[in-house]
Amino acid sequence: MSKMSSDPDRQALSGPTMGTRWSALFYTTGTFDPAPVRSALQAAVDEVDEQMSGWKPDSDLMRLNAAPVGRWVAVPERLMTVLELSLEIGRFSAGAFDIGMGDVVSAWGFGPSVADRALIRKALEIPRQAAYEVLELNVEGGEARKRAPIVLDLNGIAKGYGVDRLAETLRGFGMTSGLVGIDGEMRALGLRPDGEPWTIAVEKPEPACRTPHSMLVLQDAAVATSGDYRHWVDVGDRRLSHTMDPRRGAPLTRSPASVTVVARTCAEADAWATALMVLGSGEGAELARRLRLDALFLMREGQTIRPRAVGALFAAGPLNQVAR
Repeated sequence: MSKMSSDPDRQALSGPTMGTRWSALFYTTGTFDPAPVRSALQAAVDEVDEQMSGWKPDSDLMRLNAAPVGRWVAVPERLMTVLELSLEIGRFSAGAFDIGMGDVVSAWGFGPSVADRALIRKALEIPRQAAYEVLELNVEGGEARKRAPIVLDLNGIAKGYGVDRLAETLRGFGMTSGLVGIDGEMRALGLRPDGEPWTIAVEKPEPACRTPHSMLVLQDAAVATSGDYRHWVDVGDRRLSHTMDPRRGAPLTRSPASVTVVARTCAEADAWATALMVLGSGEGAELARRLRLDALFLMREGQTIRPRAVGALFAAGPLNQVAR
C-alpha cells in the first residue's frame, strides 16, 4: 500500500554525548527540517555534560569538587536540580545511592585515570560520610558547599537527567509522541502514532551479547537499568562491577546481575536502579515495595537468570504491561 501524504514521517536523530550516544525517535507530518531539532537536542545534552561531567576538569561539578571545604560555590540551575534529587534519593535509600563516591570511582579506574592501588587502599580505609550528610545546598541562592572533604560523582544520575532534557526539548518543539534515550536509559512521550505504547526491551544481563530478557511498554514514563555486565574490572579471577558500594568504598562484590526501574523521570529511574543494585534483591526489593517503586531484579543462579519483580508493573505477570 502506498504512503498517504497525511501519514506521519519517522524521524530518527542521534549524536554523541557522555562517551556514548543520544537518540531521539519521533514522527512528523508535512514539511519538516530536522536541523533545528537536532541542534537543540545536542545543545541540551551538551549542557548536562558541561555542568555534570567528572571527566572535564572545567565542568561545574569539578569546580565544586575543587573548592575548599566550607566555601559556598555558585551552582547552575540544572546541576542544582540534579544535586537536590541525588541527596533526596540518598536519604530515602539510607546512602545506597551516594554521589560522594568520586574518589572510589577514580581509584578503581572508572574515571579519566587508570586504577591506582595506593588510592584504592586509601578509599577502603578512610571513614566515609554519605553525600546527603556532607553536601549543603542553598537552592534559592543557587550555591552549594561541602561541610567535609568529599569528591562528587554523578555517573549514576547524569545520563538519566540527560534523557529527561531530551524529552523536554522535544516537547519544546511541540512533540507529544516520541522515544528518547542515552546508552539504554529511555523515556517515552505519549503513544506511538498507531495509538500503541512504546516497546522497550529489558536486556538479558550477558556481557557477550545484546539480547532481550523480556519486554515492557511505556507511555509517559522512563526506564533505566543498572547492571554488572557492561563495565567492570577484573581482579584475579573475580569480575567487579563499576557500581560502587558506599558501605565499603569499593566495587560491589555481590549484587544482582541487573536492576531495572520504571519511574516518572529517567533521572529518578537511573538513580534508583543504582541504589537497588547496591542494596540487592533482598533489602532492595523490600525498600522498593515500601516506596511503591516498579523494579525488576535479575539474579544469576548458575547458568540461569532468575527474576524478582516488585511493583504493579513488573509483578502483574508477563512483562508487557503499560507503564504510565
